[in-house]
Amino acid sequence: MRVPVMQATADGTPVIIKKSPRAAFAATFRMPKSKQRSTKLHDALFRWLTRSFAFLVLAILLGIIVSLVYGSLPAMQKFGFGFLVSAEWNPVTEKFGALVPIVGTLVTSAIALLVGVPVSFGIALFLTEMSPLWLKRPLGTAIELLAAIPSIIYGMWGLFVLAPLFADYLQPWLIASLGALPLLGALFKGPPQGIGVLTAGFVLAIMVIPFIASVMRDVFEIVPPVLKESAYGIGCTTWEVVRNVVLPYTKVGVIGGIMLGLGRALGETMAVTMVIGNRPEIAKSLFAPGYSLASVVANEFTEATTDMYLNALFELGLVLMGLTIVVNLLALILIKSVETPGTRRA
Repeated sequence: MRVPVMQATADGTPVIIKKSPRAAFAATFRMPKSKQRSTKLHDALFRWLTRSFAFLVLAILLGIIVSLVYGSLPAMQKFGFGFLVSAEWNPVTEKFGALVPIVGTLVTSAIALLVGVPVSFGIALFLTEMSPLWLKRPLGTAIELLAAIPSIIYGMWGLFVLAPLFADYLQPWLIASLGALPLLGALFKGPPQGIGVLTAGFVLAIMVIPFIASVMRDVFEIVPPVLKESAYGIGCTTWEVVRNVVLPYTKVGVIGGIMLGLGRALGETMAVTMVIGNRPEIAKSLFAPGYSLASVVANEFTEATTDMYLNALFELGLVLMGLTIVVNLLALILIKSVETPGTRRA
């Protein structure tokens, strides 16, 4: 048995040679002592440097959480758990509750995933299985460029382009088609204003598509070609190959991409603020204005004239932070549940 050993030539150039274990053990002591001390010092510095970077990330996260808890402590002491279940938000009487923005955040994020995940799956499937070579690279680059567009641009486009189109065409059609349905129809009633929860969800969907599609495309490409070729060889269609070969092989990566998009949707601020309507009421219809956690903080932070008002906004930030952490933990649990022994991580 021969093992690889790195040695330095006369001019100091490192080379890798193969030697028996005994010769390899002896070769490590042929390096000059000064060189050995220098190598050990460099290794120790590199180890401590990388360790400090890792702990720096944890320290920053801990500092953010401590700052939010400290800033929201008076509000937590005054409102307690009722802050999470109260729908009242009245700065004049200093009565605050987080239920309205929590519901708005969850609803807009759910709409974003309902629209964005199928579209992202179709994009990734086309790029990896059906796209001609001359189109694959430019189309993939264009999808990735969507992620580089600032959120304020998405907000302006949603406010001046998407909202009028929704008010004139989509929302009247949804009212006529789905408004009469029992139970579900209540979500599609009301005046077609353009701005509202539905518009905010669509804007978020467009914003998360590049992230989800890029991750799905990358994990689809790591499927061994022999698996897909074997399936095609026995007469499977493209959809059967994707359903029975590609998705089972990459399910962990696909779930990770979806959760990445969900995290992006939960914390989006400017684009949602411009199109959601910013009304502190629980929207009974998808066409009605609403509020999200991030939009409340963005809109009212500069208007917080009292300490309790500011403390309530800090607690909203803490709630958003906790919601993001919960989503990440659920994603880890979901990934663990779909993993099987021997499954390769995508």
